[in-house]
Amino acid sequence: MSTLIVVTGASGKTGRRVTARLAAAEVPVRGVGRTSTPPLDWADPTTWPAVLAPDADGHPPAAAYLAYAPDAGFPGADAVLGAFARAAADAGMGRLVLLTGRGEAGALRSEEAVVAAGLPTVIVRSAFFAQGFTEDLLAEGVGAGVLRLPAGEVPEPFVDLEDLADVAVAGLVGTLEPGVHELTGPDALRFDEVAAVLSRETGREIVYEPVSADEFRADLRGMGLPDDDAAGLAGLFAELFDGRNVHPTDGVRRALGREPRGFADVMAGAL
Repeated sequence: MSTLIVVTGASGKTGRRVTARLAAAEVPVRGVGRTSTPPLDWADPTTWPAVLAPDADGHPPAAAYLAYAPDAGFPGADAVLGAFARAAADAGMGRLVLLTGRGEAGALRSEEAVVAAGLPTVIVRSAFFAQGFTEDLLAEGVGAGVLRLPAGEVPEPFVDLEDLADVAVAGLVGTLEPGVHELTGPDALRFDEVAAVLSRETGREIVYEPVSADEFRADLRGMGLPDDDAAGLAGLFAELFDGRNVHPTDGVRRALGREPRGFADVMAGAL
């Protein structure tokens, strides 16, 4: 079998970190997304064969990292990911690493659909990304000095994307056993505590303002998100911030043999 690894969402927050680690280890990588060559369009199965094609020696790829956009918990994601996983199995691929969200009912359906394809699968089930405040939509709020989110006073054990990428790479190169690896940071922070950390690191006052899911959806639409994506993200916040995810896990330590980085440490190097 080839050592080639396919990375979907290769220009995204997790995909680019996974790609960089594999390249540094001199592992052949086929990074794909909407604008890559070959392109990957999750909604267009005719783009999948080229993504899953053999390497130059005619050997099927060893593994693939599946980072479904916009989120593996969105309606219909399970059907798409299940079909892609079956196509990967038919192409002779060796194993899969699937990124999902912690506590999401839709993500559980996606996990089941991918595992049902029959390939050894590492599931990276993640808490909210710490870097979401510096690299994602929430960065706009940080820049404006206010975090408007429908999260109430519920804490979240934000995970460092560098830790997540290390776990994903271990799964891709075969040093991590198949199964579920639920990743969080070492401590859970409320969003007002997050705002305090961000204020300290930026030297500017950043305030947390709780809003309703509908208000958050309107904010996202104002940022240019399509209505379906805005509704889906607002729905995720409404679903997840009910206390189900407040407790940190030992997933990073169990996978990597070291402790995860905390939110304040991540922000100290990012702002």
